[in-house]
Amino acid sequence: MGRNGMQPKYDYRRRLPHLQKDDHPLFVSFTTNHRWHLPSVARDIVFECCRRQDGKTCDLHAAVVMPDHVHLIYSPLRREDGWSYSLPEIMKAIKGRSAWQINVALKRIGPVWQEEFFDHVLRSNESLVEKVEYISRNPVRAGLVRTSAELSVGLDR
Repeated sequence: MGRNGMQPKYDYRRRLPHLQKDDHPLFVSFTTNHRWHLPSVARDIVFECCRRQDGKTCDLHAAVVMPDHVHLIYSPLRREDGWSYSLPEIMKAIKGRSAWQINVALKRIGPVWQEEFFDHVLRSNESLVEKVEYISRNPVRAGLVRTSAELSVGLDR
């Protein structure tokens, strides 16, 4: 059991559980509060906060920061107690730190992110490849870049 009496891999928000399966990557998307468009400096902060968790709480396979939302694909790492870091723990680390840094950098106050996020367990390598391709095409479809080759979507290992 986790610190709050629940198994750490399950955490309930509103009515839907956020489920994760050990040793399976997760596809996660989250959105800015009121679909606010992040300026470039804020997008850089978010990307660095995602990278900061790589090797600490998760293995980050890919990340794309769009003007008003973020896509991540990662596999949770295990804590010293043997449990995997939970989806809410990882998301709190990324969203919380990035929100604080964005507010400081832009001299503003208030929420940066919507409270909820979308998550999906990837069940096969084929699914992982498909999701990486999907998020790499997202900036192209939005007209932010001409080709996905212009991006730093995948993370160097």
